[in-house]
Amino acid sequence: MTLWRLYYHLVWTTKNRQPLITSNKEQQLYNYILGKTHALNCQVHAIDGIEDHIHIVVTIPPSLAVSEFVKKIKGSSSHHLNHSSNASSDKFAWQEGYGVFSLGYKQLKDVVIYVQNQKIHHSQLTTHPYLEPKNAEN
Repeated sequence: MTLWRLYYHLVWTTKNRQPLITSNKEQQLYNYILGKTHALNCQVHAIDGIEDHIHIVVTIPPSLAVSEFVKKIKGSSSHHLNHSSNASSDKFAWQEGYGVFSLGYKQLKDVVIYVQNQKIHHSQLTTHPYLEPKNAEN
């Protein structure tokens, strides 16, 4: 039996930081990502964001590279939004790249709370500069 506990905080942006994650697309996007993540045998601990980027706290098994996880989630989610029955005429796309931060179990709760409160942090300007896209690789 193999034991592993791997936690990652991922962040990536929409193409050219356009405000593409509208209120009518957000739930569809997050639900799709949750389903795809489950299909990849991963576990999402938190997902949220604003119009131009998302944060995901996820457990990824060691058999799946983080880069491969991100590639599958970004590619399939943009395809899903562009080809769903309620797709808009605006093409949805993600920017190349992403930011990834590894976490220990003791940090997990605080990071989950931070991600779950993205809209509040951005509206109140209480974001953590190190964990936001302008400072992460994206």
